[in-house]
Amino acid sequence: MSDWPEPAVDYVQAITDTKLVLGHRYAQWALSGPSLEDDIGGASAAQEEIGHVRQLASKLEGQGRDLEWTKGQRDPDEFANAACLDRIEGDWTEYVASVAPADRAAWYLLDAIDRDELEGLITKMGEDEYFHLEYHDARLETLAEEDPETVQATLERTLPQALAFIGPAAYDESEDPLYEAGFTDRPISEIRRSFADHYRELFADTAVSLEDVDWDGPALGDWNETRRRTGADAIAADDVEQLRGERNAEFALS
Repeated sequence: MSDWPEPAVDYVQAITDTKLVLGHRYAQWALSGPSLEDDIGGASAAQEEIGHVRQLASKLEGQGRDLEWTKGQRDPDEFANAACLDRIEGDWTEYVASVAPADRAAWYLLDAIDRDELEGLITKMGEDEYFHLEYHDARLETLAEEDPETVQATLERTLPQALAFIGPAAYDESEDPLYEAGFTDRPISEIRRSFADHYRELFADTAVSLEDVDWDGPALGDWNETRRRTGADAIAADDVEQLRGERNAEFALS
């Protein structure tokens, strides 16, 4: 049934899960931003991410994944989203500094896929992602002026989590199985460098220091390839309930 290399299904599943949770986080903050522009941007991004999820879920179904499972019918520890999206308990600054690295990491992984049947889909998603990432960077630059301490403290946590989602530095040209199989056009080590260089450049002339960010992890032996993270943490059960739409179904039946 599947003509993708075996690890590729988990790779695309992780991108899809991250977009699924991103859509949820954007929707949660759609009425909580500091300006109407931020609220509209969040609502628009939520719609686009959920659209991406539907398209990727269809591709995963063609590779043998159950469609309802992919769309959220599973336990929290079965989700492979970027860990920086598990919980966002702070204010607007922490929200932006959490979703931005996850969105960029997911796009970098998606953009690295080299499959003819996905080329048009990825190009279209890239048109949406361009505006997401530009928006994030603009907000981060503003927040770096207004609240550099919170931006820095949050990024010291979320950037390593996003790097773990991308994958270990040990996956270079000779070790990355998906690059060797031709599913991607660049190894994880190169994607990590592009990601790190972007944020170092973005904050180079600000009061935000990234010197204490762990740019080297995760260790290959500590990394879960299926969930693209270390440790056993996961999104909250309440988030999974909302992703499934269970409460909406209860209201519809009452």
